[in-house]
Amino acid sequence: MKLVRPAALLISAALAVGGAGEAHAQKRGGILRSFLPDNPPSASIHEESTISVAMPFSALYNNLVFFDHTKKRDAFDTIIPELATSWKWSEDNTRLTFQLREGVKWHDGKPFTSADVKCTWDMLAGKTEAKLRKNPRKSWYRNLKEVTTNGPTEVTFVLGRPQPSLLMMLAGAFSPVYPCHVPAAQMRTKPIGTGPFKFVSFKQNEGIKLTRNPDYWKKGEPYLDGIEWTMIPSRSTAILAFVSGQVDLTYTNTLTAPLLRDVKQQSPDAVCAMEASNVQNTLVVNREVAPFDDPDIRRAMMLAIDRKAFVNSIFDGEAIIGGSMLPPPAGQWGMPAEKLSDVPGYGDDVEKARAEGRKLMEAHGYGPDKPLKVKVSTRNHPAYRDPAVLLIDHLKNVYIDGELDLLDTSVWYARMVRKEYQVGLNTSGIGIDDPDVNFYENFACGSERNYTRYCNPEMDKLFDQQSAMTDMKQRKELVWKIDKMLQMDGARPVIAHTRGGTCWHPYVKGVDIPINGIYNHWRFDDVWMDK
Repeated sequence: MKLVRPAALLISAALAVGGAGEAHAQKRGGILRSFLPDNPPSASIHEESTISVAMPFSALYNNLVFFDHTKKRDAFDTIIPELATSWKWSEDNTRLTFQLREGVKWHDGKPFTSADVKCTWDMLAGKTEAKLRKNPRKSWYRNLKEVTTNGPTEVTFVLGRPQPSLLMMLAGAFSPVYPCHVPAAQMRTKPIGTGPFKFVSFKQNEGIKLTRNPDYWKKGEPYLDGIEWTMIPSRSTAILAFVSGQVDLTYTNTLTAPLLRDVKQQSPDAVCAMEASNVQNTLVVNREVAPFDDPDIRRAMMLAIDRKAFVNSIFDGEAIIGGSMLPPPAGQWGMPAEKLSDVPGYGDDVEKARAEGRKLMEAHGYGPDKPLKVKVSTRNHPAYRDPAVLLIDHLKNVYIDGELDLLDTSVWYARMVRKEYQVGLNTSGIGIDDPDVNFYENFACGSERNYTRYCNPEMDKLFDQQSAMTDMKQRKELVWKIDKMLQMDGARPVIAHTRGGTCWHPYVKGVDIPINGIYNHWRFDDVWMDK
């Protein structure tokens, strides 16, 4: 198996931005302004899992390979070079070798070499003394035996078995190369990268400032002088800032269908995209805390959910019901709807399901005069708060009385990792539309991001089995089987896959929103402003 990508593809991709008529029309200068709805927990992409970090800080970094943002789908055939110029699999598909770009410098002037790649993935795999405070994607690399170097410009990833999705994982925004010479602690507050923009400041409750990297290895880029992100927690205030021209680009996926219509009404020239986010509202239940260690209680909660009500009332119809993988047509691995019809909570007869849920609760001593009182925790963000309120209303139908527990972003993720919650409403973002990314990160035994502590060793074996497959049709059939088993087990019940809107003013050029995720298109190296 061999795949080599020439560096010339980078040039053709850049010229494609905005269409052929604009290929030579890029203007230099200007500060791109956007907003953030909440505080990013840190600037360290390898330690975080939220778009609040990926969107503002991706411009500081580079990957070995990246998804071509001019393409509408993040997939194998849209992967292009970044710090690597080419790559090649060994005949047995267990060694992936990259040739690296020469002459690249870190923002502090030190040279980028293969040692930085090895340091990064040794740290992610937990094989070095350098430790990350949080390591949410360590489970991605459980099949990675070692990373070897051959001089400063060649690096090889050695696997225990074939794993075609390794290249997909390396192409996502959550897989930048870190500098060997910078401590992990510094990357949280004053990060150093090789990307098109350099770090200026990061102030909680105020915003983030980046400036142009004059020594960027892509000659002539970036076009912008800088990027500024202002903290605006209120959606209405943020939309007003956009329509009045105070910001040029909205925070991605933040616009519901009604809000997007409002933006278009007030700013009819705005360019907007409403796409699947590869983010899903999920019910998270701490399986190790009584009474939620009882499968009957968890099943009753699953039976209480009316998914169509969520789609219609929270998302104005702009959401998709599915399993853990993004449903088609946006997703490449999601189950057909008919395969979910017999999963608890997915049937058309909601009242029948809730009646079954009440019987389960009654068998454990609960009822209208003795409800189960719980705290329903969620992140203090509109995309979390609104569905959490509706979830609490649905749980009342099976004698569960929920109290909303709102947490700031930095506290929310820390609580989830430490499993310091009873019940929660989470929006689980899947960084890449690939089964390995989703299964290992969210459901594998011992994974940091496995917030419910679901652990099934037999399921882990199936994860490995599908991961090694090269026949995509057979792999998809096994992925569907696994996904359905996860839903039947209530591992992390999916309520709905969200769709969200992003808008920018027409003078902003080079922004492209993919159809299958919100995380991987924010390098901003060839974005420019025609004003």
